[in-house]
This record gives sequence, structure tokens and C-alpha cells, in this order.
Amino acid sequence: MVLRQATFQFLRRIRPSSSYTSRQITGNALPNSLSNKLKFSCKLDRGSNTRRKNCWNPSLWIVLAGQAATIIGVNANFAIAEDASIESGSENHSEGANSGLRKIEDGSIISNSHTSKWRIFTDNGREFFLQGKLEQAEQFFSSALQEAKEGFGEKDPHVASACNNLAELYRVKKEFEKAEPLYLEAINILEESFGPEDIRVGAAFHNLGQFYLMQRKLEKALLCYERALKIKGRVLGHAHHDYAETMYHLGTVLHLQGRDKNAEALILDSIQILEEGGEGYSTLCIKRMRYLAQIYLKSNRLAEAENVQRKILHIMEISKGWDSLDTVIAAERQALTLEAIGNLDEAQELLERCLHARKSLLPEDHIQIGGNMLHIARVVMLKANKLSKMQTSEAIAELDKANDLLYNAYRIAWQVLNKVAKQKGNGQIYGAPGEARRDGHAALVILLQSLDTLGLVEINKQELKAPVEKHSTGNEAENALLNCISAYKEFANQRLISDHPDVKAQYLSCLKRLSSLINNGVRQSRKHTLQELKDEIQRVEGEVSSQRKKKQ
Repeated sequence: MVLRQATFQFLRRIRPSSSYTSRQITGNALPNSLSNKLKFSCKLDRGSNTRRKNCWNPSLWIVLAGQAATIIGVNANFAIAEDASIESGSENHSEGANSGLRKIEDGSIISNSHTSKWRIFTDNGREFFLQGKLEQAEQFFSSALQEAKEGFGEKDPHVASACNNLAELYRVKKEFEKAEPLYLEAINILEESFGPEDIRVGAAFHNLGQFYLMQRKLEKALLCYERALKIKGRVLGHAHHDYAETMYHLGTVLHLQGRDKNAEALILDSIQILEEGGEGYSTLCIKRMRYLAQIYLKSNRLAEAENVQRKILHIMEISKGWDSLDTVIAAERQALTLEAIGNLDEAQELLERCLHARKSLLPEDHIQIGGNMLHIARVVMLKANKLSKMQTSEAIAELDKANDLLYNAYRIAWQVLNKVAKQKGNGQIYGAPGEARRDGHAALVILLQSLDTLGLVEINKQELKAPVEKHSTGNEAENALLNCISAYKEFANQRLISDHPDVKAQYLSCLKRLSSLINNGVRQSRKHTLQELKDEIQRVEGEVSSQRKKKQ
């Protein structure tokens, strides 16, 4: 109730409407032909067969983020893989810019064109822009702007259109100092030509809001989106697709400002508008639901996040089926949230289904399969920890299962790294541009996490086994951690991957675990003295801290 009142008060400032209704996402909002197929009634509310050889999807790699600390240890905080702010702020630059071109040019601006050169320059610029040929696009858009000023006059709407096009291109190129004056000039011309409340002015303010959001100038972005939302609400109505788009972006700004209650209400409304407009199964709607789930995860509202993820998965199952990696990724996200909640059986079942699907879609040595095995092993290890106090033999059996999964994950990651290293050494091109770096990065993190987790599995076994068996178990734990350290030095020094903080953080975890093993007297390492490890830990901690400060 408090949230609805706060949201109402907030929205009153930006849209004059007495008919604001709070919205909820429900399974019934889906098309009737599909909603009947759902196995559950999903409700979110504000209180509570082509075999692909190289399939990279950045959203898949939840294994690369801070997830490891949550899964391996008993930390109650859930670390999410994706920075929610990144997804919203830089969602798809070319898509966002193209949207800006279309919106500003709708209606009289294009249809009233009297200069063939202006039209040719504009169309050619757009064509090159959509092809990613930004230098050529810039030349044509610049020529279109010059032609518009000469042919129509400095304050003609054609000039506003040309300014907007060129500004959007500069936004994509991140030449922000060139873009901002063009955005502002376009808005001034449109306001003078059509009045301050015209829909084209609203579209221009939305584009300017995207520009500021991309730079994290949140206060300026907020003002632009509020202005755009007010105009769109009055001209288009509160159920229009474009109104929902600005509402969603305004929600992302509020989230980045830490105003999550208002952000959540706006994002929920924007999703509901899409669903009521028949777009509940669209990629755009799923993206917004995923962003909402990230907000819940960031605030440790795991049950609400899992509720959203469950709905996303069912939409993916119905629309794409399990022959799509998009469905597999959605299932894996939900499984990791289930794991954080403590629902280990369902998490394992879902992850095993993901593994089965991946094996049918990908080569058997694909790095995603290794990452999937690592996820399952961690869940199995947590189940073993639950059994350890009362059912020792069953716990050891679970740890043995985790052990096998980790060795397989390690083996696959090692093969991928060696393949990348060999091809780079031979001067060969590995897949698409940047693919070697991405695969190498993912494989190295999975390899390090597999060995680190393997060391922890062996330490846990040591605690459960009889004293006579502890010596060999301690030796295996030490060997796994030593291999982790050796692998980092070997592959990181080959410069196959950029030395990201998450790689160093995983290396640091291996160092600390080995140091603890030696410090507790379990093993006396022949290769590393305790002081050497402490010195290395201190050095790496300094590097990780420095890298993180640079990113802030």
C-alpha cells in the first residue's frame, strides 16, 4: 500500500492523470492460446536442431561473476552475473540509435522533403549506419545536415531531423561532446516549429535521455525521460508501446539512483503495457522482466526474482522449446536462484536438464558444457554438506559425484585453452573476431573455478573420512590447488585473455585456500612456503583492488 502511494505521488509529477492504475504481471496476461499451456499461475506483485559449433552468449556466463562465493560457501548474499545498470544504459546502441532516427523522422519531417539530395544523404547515411559502417554514415549524415540548412533554412524541422541522426551516430561512437549540441539544437527547432508538447519533442527528449543515461548523467537523464513521458502520455495515451518504452527507461534511471520502489513500479507497468498489447512473449518484454529480476537479486529478494525467472522460462519453453540455447540460459538463471534460496533438488534437476539440452545442441567439448558441469557439481557439493552430519556415507557419495563433474569441467576447459593457444601460436584465426579472447577468458575462469572447487571437495571429504584416509585426501586437495595456480600462470602469461578482475579473483581464491590448507597443518607444500603464498596473496589483492577502483 505504501509503495503504491509513493509511486502514485511520483507519477503525478510527470503525467497528469487521475486514472492511474497499479499493474501486475500475471500468467493470464499472456495470449489465451498460450496461457492455457502454462503449468502454473505466475504472478509478480510489488510486495512480495541445428548443432552450433561456436555459441557465445554473454548473458550465459553467470559462472564468471561473483556467483562462486555464494555457491561454494555459506554466504547468504546472492551475487548476480550482470550489472543491471549496464544492460539498461547501453542496451543496444545501434538499435537505440535507429529507433531515434525513425521516431524523429516520423510524419511531416520526411514526407515533406523537397530536396532530393537531403533525402539521398539521409537514406544512405541510415543504410551505412545499420551496416555498422559508421565513418561512411557520418559523412552522409553531415552532408544531409548541411543540405537541410541550405535548402530549408536553419530552423526548419528537416534540420532537426538531420541533427538528431548525426547526434545518434555520435552517441554510438561515444563522441559525446559532438552529440550533445546536436540533440539540443534538434529539440529547440522542434519546440519552435511544433510547440513544446508535440510528440516529436517527446521523442527527441527520449533520445537525449538515452544519451545522458549512457554516460551515467542520471539527473539529466531523469529530467529528459520525465518530460518525454509526460508528452507521450498525453498525446499517445498511457497504454501505448512508446509510452511504456520511456517508462521503462525512466525506471532504469531510478534504479541506478537507488530509488528501487519507484523503479520497480515503473518497470512493472511497462511490462504490463506490453503484455496487454500482445507483446508479452516479445524479446523486449523478456528483457524487461530479466532486468526486474536483477533488481530483485541485487536487493536479495530471491523469491521474487525466482518468480520472475520462472515466468521467463515458461515463456521460453512455449515460444522456443528446449532446442534453443535461449531457453537453456533462462533455465540456468532460475536454477542458480533456486540454489541461492536453498532449493537444491529443483536446482540440480533444472541444471541437469540444461546439460542434456546443451549436449544435443553443442559439440561435446564446448566450453558451455564445462560450465554447466561446474554448476551441477557445486549444487551436489552443497547437498553433500547438508548430509554430512547425519549420513556420512551418502555425503561422501555425493562428493564423489561432484568430483567427477569437476574433473570433466576441468578437462573441457583445458582443451579449449590449449586449442586457443595452439591456434594463436600458429597465427590462425579462431572463429569470429574476439571469439578466441572470449572463449579463452571463459575457459580459464571455469578451469580455475573447477580446480578451486575440487580442492574444497577434497577438503570436505577429508573431514568426513576416517583418520587413516585423511593423508591421501589432503594430498589430492593440495594437488588440485597447485594445478589451479600453475594453470593461471601458464595461460594468463600467454596473454590469451585480458587479465580481468574475475580471473585474478579466482586465482586469489586458490591461493587463499592453499594457504589455509598449509596453515592448518593439513599439508606441508613442497612447492610453496606459507610466507611465499602470503606475499603473493597480498600482491594479487592489491591488483584486484586497483582494477576495481578503475572501473568505478
